[in-house]
Amino acid sequence: MAVTPSDIALAHRLADAAGAAIRPLFRAEFGLEIKPDETPVTRADREAEAAMRRILAAEVPRDGIAGEEYGIEEGSSGRQWVLDPIDGTRAFIAGRPIFGTLIALTEGGWPVLGVIDQPILKERWIGVAGRPTEFNGRPAATRRCRDLADALLGTTSPAAFDDAQLHAFEHLDAAVRSTVLGGDCYNYACLASGHLDVVVEANLKLHDFAALVPVVEGAGGRMCDWAGDPLHAGSVGEVIAAGDPARIDDILDLLACRGH
Repeated sequence: MAVTPSDIALAHRLADAAGAAIRPLFRAEFGLEIKPDETPVTRADREAEAAMRRILAAEVPRDGIAGEEYGIEEGSSGRQWVLDPIDGTRAFIAGRPIFGTLIALTEGGWPVLGVIDQPILKERWIGVAGRPTEFNGRPAATRRCRDLADALLGTTSPAAFDDAQLHAFEHLDAAVRSTVLGGDCYNYACLASGHLDVVVEANLKLHDFAALVPVVEGAGGRMCDWAGDPLHAGSVGEVIAAGDPARIDDILDLLACRGH
């Protein structure tokens, strides 16, 4: 089933609703709590996801939902909306507008539509399988990178890697021009607009990466796991994004050096 104009319009409405819930709580009293997995959550996370779920329940009741804060609701259509109301909650807490709302539509576990929305800066990237990615309604494009030695690499935090993953990442880090830390989903948005060349992360969940795939690939980049395989609902959460697909093999070669 192809993505329809009504699916795209619905994705925009979801992002609008999430943003309306988030903006009043940014740099305000947001009600911080720590979840059992030791990660932070705020009223903004919960209220944004709840707002999106209400719209989905009313408009596409047969579609499934998988959200970071309220779990999975099974559907009967073979489609699932994957929601991360605030990807980068630590940045939100710190008053830094480099978090984002992630909205994906998957069919059979494969991402076919993705939105990265930064509600404070009012920046929105939307990618649809088979179509060019748009940034605030205009085409977005990655940049070419002739050699990894010229590349700007992004990752949220080396603390997210286990020992073997960190060892592999250090090989890549040593091969690039420069590495920037922090950014969560905003790194992938910057890559889709030609400001970063590579993003590498590990131990992500489906709600962390599903929306990123259509955005990056529709802008001319490529995403895969650390084995070079496409990302889908069953992926383990080791993620590579390259603005120039020609650099994927170089990245994979370096990341293969776990424990060596």
